[in-house]
Amino acid sequence: MAFRAEKTTFLVLSIVCAAAAETIEFSVRHDHAFRDRPGILRIRDDGMAYAETAKKGKSDHDWFWGWEDIQQLVVAEDELRVLTYRDSKWRLGADRAYTFRAANGQSFRDAYVFLRERLDQRLVAALADETVRPIWQLPVKLLGRLWGSEGFLLVGEDRIVYRTSKPGRSRTWRDADIANISSTGPFELTITTFERSRFHYGNWKAFHFQLRQPLDELRYRELWRRLHQGAGPR
Repeated sequence: MAFRAEKTTFLVLSIVCAAAAETIEFSVRHDHAFRDRPGILRIRDDGMAYAETAKKGKSDHDWFWGWEDIQQLVVAEDELRVLTYRDSKWRLGADRAYTFRAANGQSFRDAYVFLRERLDQRLVAALADETVRPIWQLPVKLLGRLWGSEGFLLVGEDRIVYRTSKPGRSRTWRDADIANISSTGPFELTITTFERSRFHYGNWKAFHFQLRQPLDELRYRELWRRLHQGAGPR
């Protein structure tokens, strides 16, 4: 009986620990029109919750979003942006977005690790996945509307990473996050993703890279086949 009781206690503790591990939280500041508001952002299996800490009683700045309430979630090292389906009355019906900045020296990298296996193409990883093991890589320049950034393009087994020292310009794309790749020559590569953009057709965002070394045609074809193999309608 004692052995059974010990097993039961261990099982209960394991379940409690597993449940606790399904929530991570961050001290943040919420960008607001008039002043930043300190609070706690909690990311759970079923969505995200924000609660103000400097308040008296219930605040109208406490929110919860289930994953079905989120159009896009952008995770950078020190910033997290939630784009919802709600209209913004101050922006003529544009979709309302909420921006949170990490406080107390924290980073949202743990949020990316938590979400990369839980959230679909709505997750935009505006950081470089440090765990990727590149099959091959190239030094590149990412072109921008006003200015570009320099870094490396790393092709892993199931994701592509653009790593640069410019804040907010790095990206990690899982294969499912990529709509297409194209090239006009050995020194150019375009990656079209499901990240939302107001400046590209169909709201898909294209990343145009100048390659500082030529891209082998065989590598390009293998990557193209991998991204399209078994891909149904997107």
